[in-house]
Formats: sequence, C-alpha cells, structure tokens
Amino acid sequence: MRLLGRSAALATAGALLAGCAGGPGGGGGAISDDKVVLAVLTDQSGVYADLSGKNAVEAVRMAVADFKAKYGDKAVTENIEVIGADHQNKPEIANSKAQELYDRQKADLILDVPTSSAALAVANVAKTKKKVFIDVGAATTELTGKQCNKYTFHYGYNSYMLAHGTGTALTKDGAKNWYLVYPDYAFGQDMEKTFRASVESAGGKIVKSDPTPFPNDNFSTFLLKAPNLDPKPQVLGAMQAGGDLVNLVKQYNEYKLRDKGVDLAVGLMFLTDIHSLGPDAMAGTRFTDFWYWNADEDNRAWADKFHAKTGTRPTAVHAADYSAALQYLEAVQRGGTDKADDVVAQLEGHKVDDIFTATGTIRAEDHLLTHDAYLAEVKPSSEVKEPWDYEKIVSTIPAAEAFQQPDASCEL
Repeated sequence: MRLLGRSAALATAGALLAGCAGGPGGGGGAISDDKVVLAVLTDQSGVYADLSGKNAVEAVRMAVADFKAKYGDKAVTENIEVIGADHQNKPEIANSKAQELYDRQKADLILDVPTSSAALAVANVAKTKKKVFIDVGAATTELTGKQCNKYTFHYGYNSYMLAHGTGTALTKDGAKNWYLVYPDYAFGQDMEKTFRASVESAGGKIVKSDPTPFPNDNFSTFLLKAPNLDPKPQVLGAMQAGGDLVNLVKQYNEYKLRDKGVDLAVGLMFLTDIHSLGPDAMAGTRFTDFWYWNADEDNRAWADKFHAKTGTRPTAVHAADYSAALQYLEAVQRGGTDKADDVVAQLEGHKVDDIFTATGTIRAEDHLLTHDAYLAEVKPSSEVKEPWDYEKIVSTIPAAEAFQQPDASCEL
C-alpha cells in the first residue's frame, strides 16, 4: 500500500532529522512562548461552513496528533495548540481576527481562510506581522501573483486549476457558447477571468458574463435570462461555491434549463455540495477536483479516521488543511524553530508526499503548492454504492498542466 511506503520513509527521515537538528534544542532551538500555535481562521456559520468550517479545525488537530505520534519525545515541542476563529466571509473581520490571532493569541500559523477577499486581507496582515499564513480555502491567483508576499503560501487549488480542468475540457468536447455567472467579489472575479481565458483559448465564446450578489439565495434573474440570450449558450458556467452553489443548482433544476438546451458546468464544487443537493441533481456534471476521499485505499483510510471524529466524510479542503498543518510542523521540526523566516526557508521548494498529494512541490518562486488535479464527474444515485461516494475520477491532470507558471509580478 502506498500509505505504508510513505509512512516508513517519513519515519526514517524524521528520526534522522530529529537526531541531527529537529529535536528539542536542535537547529535554531527557538520555540516562541514555549509552544506552537496553529490558528484555523474559517467560515463557521456561512456558505462555506460545510466544506471547511469547524471540521477544518478537526483536520488540523488530526495533523497534530499524527505529528506527535511520529516523533514522540523527539518532537521539537510537546506543546502544540490548535485554535479556531470565524471570519464570517468578511474581509474586514478577517483582517481584525488575523491581527488578534497573531498578536494576542500568539498564533505562529494561520491557515484555511476560505473566501478570496478574506484571504487577501489575511495575507496582508501576515506580511505586516511577518508571520506564516497558509491559505487553503481561497481560489484567487492574486495570492501568488501581484499580491504575493514572503510569508504567504497557497495550498490546494486556485482559479487557474479549476478553469483549466473544466472550462478547457468541456469546450474541447463541443460546448462552444457559454454564459458565465459569478459571485461579485475577488474569488468570482478571478474565476470569471480565468474561465474566460480557458474557454476562449480552447475555441469557445463567452456569450455573456454577469456578476451576482454574494452571498445570494435568488438567482432567478440570471437563470431565466440564459435561454433567451443570442446566441443561445450551450452551457451555464456557474462560478459560485458552497451554499450559493446549492441555491443556484436547485433553481437551475426548478426552471428546467437543461430541458431548454442549457447544460450546467460548475467552476468549483465540493463533496458537501453534492451531498446537500443529492447526486441526481448534479448527475453527469463535470468539475475539477483536487482530492477525493474514496479515490484509493490510503485516502479512504484517512477519511475513515476523519469520519470517526466528525460523522462526515472530508472534503478536499479538509484534506489540504491536514496536509498544510502537517507540512508546517515538519518544517518546524527540520529547522528546530518556529521563527517565521526559518520556517519559510524550510517550506520553499519542499516536496510534499502525504495523504493529500504524492506529487506536491511548494514552489520557491511564488509559494504555490503544485500537484496533480482531477477531472471528476458526479455519479447518478444508481451508481452510488455507499453514502458520500458521489464522484467518479475521469482523468488526471498532471501538476505541470494543472497550475499556471510563476507570475512575473510576484516579488516575495
């Protein structure tokens, strides 16, 4: 099994590192406040609460437990604290919460942070405070573009990956005319830009593109417009996510747009979205995913542990949160310190091989984690063999194709 091979190799490497530099007193030997504090800043009550939320905190706790089990008394510190906070999908709250977490609660790392506008706010605080931030839940490419900084890392996925997988593939399959609807904030604006570029580069056309309020529970104005556009779009490209996407799909089905010749393509979808709607509401819909709990035995084994703690199956964001926390702790272990500059140096260029990805590289140029992605398809209920098994992996998108090249405007 792949997991056993990975674990054995990691354990051997870990023992060597602990003995040489990573154990208590090794390397820099400096652990601030005699503990490492991991802060999960997330959406605990809004449209992204299911795909991230409180279970993101649990995923990070799992990473801490596995790290401690691996190193035992050779761990760089015994004191590792996990705290959670709610940014309510508002950048101004994310800003103030991040400052509070870094300053008053002594967080060494902030991670998760869905909602691109909130993530960009936290990235600015991380830069000012010179503290590490690993974003998992946001999609904007600005985090590794012109708004990149030395202390911010982007982990999991971005809008380029989503557009390259879904937009390019469907256009090449014959969906030439598109109508895009996107939430009117940083994430949606970035998604519209990258999807437009992908569709047009594959020979398609954006008939019309409309911003929608965020959050939103009524998409009727936009959905009723779709069949009457000239030329008529073959595909409605929905760039919403989480609860907004659930609302949009329900109304798409209510207005029977598929029967009117307008198919649905989704820019960003998570396991929890399919679960909320039921697989038949999305059956046959293709989308780009970046981790699936039932893709292989190793993923399933970790998902079983997650399920035992939460009563639900993990989304790709939960798996990425686990990995990001684990890789941060490994970087602290290697360097023997939680000093931000030293941790950044340990993370830059690091190869990631854990339960989230076996093909990961944290690029030194822009702090983007690149890895393989997947074109997935929602199964109809007739093919679902057990609860939560809603996806079929259609093809693998190699890391070199899934993510964009480093942006020249990024100056770390």
